[in-house]
Amino acid sequence: MVRSLWHRTLWSMLAFCAVVLVATLHAHGGQPASASASEARTTTATPECRSADLRADYRARDAAAGHRYGVVRLRNTSHRACVVQGYGGLSYVGGDGTQVGAAADRDGGATPRVVLEPGERATSLVTETVAANYPRARCRPTHVEGFRVYAPDATRSQFVAHPTTGCRNPEVHLLSHRAFR
Repeated sequence: MVRSLWHRTLWSMLAFCAVVLVATLHAHGGQPASASASEARTTTATPECRSADLRADYRARDAAAGHRYGVVRLRNTSHRACVVQGYGGLSYVGGDGTQVGAAADRDGGATPRVVLEPGERATSLVTETVAANYPRARCRPTHVEGFRVYAPDATRSQFVAHPTTGCRNPEVHLLSHRAFR
């Protein structure tokens, strides 16, 4: 008797959940009630952002114990939604536009698919090690004008002003960054 009452309660709850699920899907055209418009677009053919669709900039955030932290931001300047996913490229550049030292290392982690509506931004956290942490003979310090920034899967870079000191030695890695989010 106890077992049959338990079974009836279980089956009643499962039936109720199924009815609620079917009603929700029917009311929202097959789309779960909590899905937003941008989540719905993620499943459709939203094109990848091209370099021409994006404008890069840098915002400093914090500094501590020989490191500086900030974000590279990519803003969608086009008139359509587009997708950014993964890592871009990042390095210091001198006044003549040539790369100074090693390109940024990639910090591990997820590479989420980010749908950018016009005017929206994706960000990549950047960690800079201060060049003065290294012996001058090893680092070979030099002034840099800023960053060379590549959007994910792009072959055309953008210059972002960020005057600082870098290391000419490509074996000294001063920069690291995360995937765009």
